[in-house]
Amino acid sequence: MKIARLETFADETVAFVRVTTDGGEQGWGQVSTYNADITARVFHRQVAPHALGTDALDFDDTLDRIAEREHKFPGSYLRRAMAGLDTALWDLRGKLEDRPVVALLGGEPGPLRAYGSSMKRDIAPAEEARRLCRLRDEKGFDAFKWRVAAECGRDVDRWPGRTEEIVPAVARALGDGVAKLVDANSGFSPARAIEVGKLLEDEGVSHFEEPCPYWELEQTKEVADALSIDVAGGEQDCDLTTWRRMIAMRAVDIVQPDVMYLGGVNRTLRVARMAAAAGLPVTPHCANLSLVTLCTMHLLPALPNAGKYLELSIEGLDYYPWQDGLFEGEPFRVADGKVTVPDAPGWGVEIGRNWLDGADRQESVREA
Repeated sequence: MKIARLETFADETVAFVRVTTDGGEQGWGQVSTYNADITARVFHRQVAPHALGTDALDFDDTLDRIAEREHKFPGSYLRRAMAGLDTALWDLRGKLEDRPVVALLGGEPGPLRAYGSSMKRDIAPAEEARRLCRLRDEKGFDAFKWRVAAECGRDVDRWPGRTEEIVPAVARALGDGVAKLVDANSGFSPARAIEVGKLLEDEGVSHFEEPCPYWELEQTKEVADALSIDVAGGEQDCDLTTWRRMIAMRAVDIVQPDVMYLGGVNRTLRVARMAAAAGLPVTPHCANLSLVTLCTMHLLPALPNAGKYLELSIEGLDYYPWQDGLFEGEPFRVADGKVTVPDAPGWGVEIGRNWLDGADRQESVREA
């Protein structure tokens, strides 16, 4: 069974991929969000030519060959584009076998614990505490993540004193029995991160994410070595050599690959195996309600070293208006703090028909 056609349906933020085999079977995937229209061009220029005509079911080596043939372009855009191929082929296989991807990976569909992930830094601490407590009571979440620092902030907070105010405000409002996670998004120097980390320890926060510029692994390791709480990171990293170094030096206590940033499920499984060999858990990054979260929902139950929960964005259309209409139905409905990994074939979701009608379509076809 060979790959005969690859299509993208894109706007500026999202691009879905449809693969069609020489027998007419189809599967759906997605390239990574943000500048997705650019990634779709990369997909057709630098991924599709190497994928057309190859085996649609045995494609791990195809991903390596794409990376090799495009060796002059080892960065993020190529990996983001490769994710579209990988995820579409997993969906295809699931539909062919009439099984959900989670089952193909060795897991089972069903309830999956999630943590509510806040994306906002412009929210006042008291307001953040109120909305997380409301979601705790309405949706049953027993874990939350909120933001400190400023993104790549060089030790300058979103406004003076916000970190010192929001940490105790939210942690104390949520109370006992709720896991507490904090994300600095590369905002601190090691010295400042350690200072903030001590505050987190005092307030019962258990997870400190990306405390220092993510590309400075030695800085992150310095923080991890100085604190008793878990330091997490890796969401931005798309190079497997960097992952090997990060894990070998134990720069983090929890690894956080992003399926879409990294280049798909197959490459994410490689990172998970590296982490398992080092005794490290995997809590993937999936910070919006596009296909990245559905892919991670299918992946987590199949990992022997899976972390404690799925990241689930709590931000709606007011924050991410581009999420509107991506899927038919409600694939991310929360009950008792859990989402449900679907048991339908493939990813178990249908791409929004109206959204596809409004998207920019491109195709690459295998020559006869």
